[in-house]
Amino acid sequence: MQIDDAVLAKLEKLSHLRIDESKKESVKEQLSGILDYIENLNELNTDALSASFSTLDGGTPLREDTPREKNDIAKDILSHAPKVEDDFFIVPAIIE
Repeated sequence: MQIDDAVLAKLEKLSHLRIDESKKESVKEQLSGILDYIENLNELNTDALSASFSTLDGGTPLREDTPREKNDIAKDILSHAPKVEDDFFIVPAIIE
C-alpha cells in the first residue's frame, strides 16, 4: 500500500501532528515501507500455531515466590520527613 497526500493529511489530523513540508515525502516513503513489511507478515501461515505459542521450552520462566524478611524501608523513609504521624507524612493543608 502506498501512502499518498490524502492519507498523510488524515494521519496528521488524527495524530494531531504537523509534518514539515520538507519531510512529507520521506515520511510517506517510510510509512509505505512499514506497510509493505506488514503485508509480508500477513503472508505467514499461522494456522497451525496456538494463541499461546512460545519459543521458550516449558513456557515463560518464573522467579521463586519467596517472602522477604520484614524490612524497615517505610520507617527509614519516614525518618527523613519533618512531620510524621501513624506511619503517614503530615503536610500543610492546601485547601481550606
